[in-house]
Amino acid sequence: MPAKNHLNPQQIDQLQKALREAKKAKIRERILILLLLNDGKTPSKIADFLGCSVNKVSKRVSQGRP
Repeated sequence: MPAKNHLNPQQIDQLQKALREAKKAKIRERILILLLLNDGKTPSKIADFLGCSVNKVSKRVSQGRP
């Protein structure tokens, strides 16, 4: 699992912009997972928050991309 604050400020800004502009819910969810991980949330807490499985969150963590 990535460490807290693993994204630099430019990456965070890009992801936040993409989150606002993304039309597909699936893309927004993936971006949100990366941002929440960067804030130090655990995969299980993210899964509870989003209402998805821990496996889904873990998959995004291992891929490291939206």
